[in-house]
Formats: sequence, C-alpha cells, structure tokens
Amino acid sequence: MGAPQHGPKAAGCPCVILRAMTWNIHGGIGTDGVCDMRRVMTLIRRQAPDILAVQEVESRGRGTEHCGFSLLRAMTEHTAHAETIQAHDGSYGHMLISRWPIKHSAIHDLSHAQREPRVAIEATIATPSGALHVVATHLGLRGAERRRQAASLAALVRRLEGPLVVLGDFNEWSWRGPVWRALSKSMPGRTQQRTFPSRFPLLKLDRIFCRPARLLGESWRDSSGRDASDHLPVIAELNMQKVVRPEGLEPPTNRVEAGCSIQLS
Repeated sequence: MGAPQHGPKAAGCPCVILRAMTWNIHGGIGTDGVCDMRRVMTLIRRQAPDILAVQEVESRGRGTEHCGFSLLRAMTEHTAHAETIQAHDGSYGHMLISRWPIKHSAIHDLSHAQREPRVAIEATIATPSGALHVVATHLGLRGAERRRQAASLAALVRRLEGPLVVLGDFNEWSWRGPVWRALSKSMPGRTQQRTFPSRFPLLKLDRIFCRPARLLGESWRDSSGRDASDHLPVIAELNMQKVVRPEGLEPPTNRVEAGCSIQLS
C-alpha cells in the first residue's frame, strides 16, 4: 500500500474524519485478463470508504456473479448511477455510493460529439457532520473533449456552495493539463498519487479534489489493486468540521477523531 500523503490540517478545528475513494475498476477485468469482481469487492470492503466513486462499471454479458452495478448497489441503499452505454444484455457507466443518505442527485451531460458519452454525477450527501457536495465523473480521452468537459465541471463547481469533493478518472495525461487549469483555483486540495497503469503507475489519472483545502487530509493509493484493474484506487481522508448531528443519523463506528491514525491491514 502506498505511503499516505499529508494534506493541510484544520488547525484548532475538531473534525470527524470521513473516507473517500475513487477507482476505475476496468469492468472488473484485471491485469491478468480475467474478469473477477470478487477482487474488486474485497478491496473496497477492506478500505471501507464512506463515499465511493467507481468508473467503468460493466454489466453487459456478465450474468449475476460479475455484474458490477448489482454488486455495488448491494453494498448500500444510498447510490447514484449513470448508465452511459446501454445494450440489450446490460449497461456500462459509473456510480457514486455513500454510507449516508443522498439528499439530492443530478446527472450532468459532458458528452462531446462523436465520442463516448460522458457525464458527471452530482450529489448532496447528509453526513454526520452536515451536507457535503460530491461530484463524480469520468472524463474523455482526447484533449479537445477534456478541455470542454473540464470547463463544464468548473462551471458546476462554481454553482455549488459549501464543502465539496470532486473525484473520478480525469484522464489527465499531461502535467497541469486542462482539468488542473480549470479546477486548481476553485478546488485547492488535490491528491497526487500515480495510478495508471496499475502494475507500473506513471500517470495521475485518478484524483480527489477538495474545497476548502483543509478538507483534504491524508491520501494514499492501494497497490493491492494492481491485479484487479488497470488503475489503482485512490483513497483520502476528509476532515469534516463537527456540527450538531442531524436527527436519525448516527456517527460512523469505524472512524476516528482528527489527530489519530487509522491502521490499515
């Protein structure tokens, strides 16, 4: 497992630490060419994220044992999904999964003409520390489409108020490319792990952006995912300021206060 990177601490602020994770699972097909969603689900359960964005979820021709959408939906009742490609035998797309209720969700079309359909999932999650806005996405491969998609994401970010997390596979191949230029000012906290290709990671395609910067705590990648997908997952701690807990929402039992460490197996 990669060494954690340390983000800015919220000085003097009592925080509840939440965990966010993003992973392009490549349809459950590992670097050995074998489709095995059991490897994907095992890693996700071990990391136990509170908020999870998953890209390249596949159900076409998968039956029930390796159907990504149904396996991920079974984790919790709080999900939002975008089926960007649909066929007679299933669909393909990405998902946002939450430990807590999703109070609002919307799908924003980011598609570019004659390219694979792309969207962003926007959601407001009722965490024990209050509302958290989350945007999960999977951007295009070509520079021209990614520039437009990054501009659309930046416009969406500007419309959202309060704490915000934007996460996913941004396919940003170049240093300070269009996504970085579009989001750097409005989303000052960002992870820096190299995630692709999973066996010899060179590129920072998968990221978690945060606003404000102090929202982002430690972050790391899980190198044990190298067999399960061609991308490695990125995990980050979120330093959410304590608030009066909404009625009916219980605090997570496996989270710790700021200043303590989480021991990962």
